[in-house]
Amino acid sequence: MMKTLPGKMVPFLLNMMSKKTDTVLYPAVHAHVPDKFRGALKFHADKCIGCKLCMRVCPANAITIEKVADKQFKAIVHLDKCLYCGQCVDTCRKDALENTQNFELASADKASLTVEI
Repeated sequence: MMKTLPGKMVPFLLNMMSKKTDTVLYPAVHAHVPDKFRGALKFHADKCIGCKLCMRVCPANAITIEKVADKQFKAIVHLDKCLYCGQCVDTCRKDALENTQNFELASADKASLTVEI
């Protein structure tokens, strides 16, 4: 068994005290989100053609496209199932889906995590 002398740790601790912290005081200080961040989905109903390709590629079955009227569709997204992988956004040929920078999606009510967009 190797013994550690307490005096060897003092230079390390003094060095750590002079460094800037790696964390932020969230939510008091708003977190910076990178440009290509994959947050909550945004659906553009006017661009959707109802091909449902986004539904087929979703690994979590978190998105459903429903027909509202002739050539009009709506998206139902289960935020509690979504992996935020962006596959639905990447495969949409008409750019009807996009990722937003919204990451503050926590909720105590599970029903509120199913959104119609």
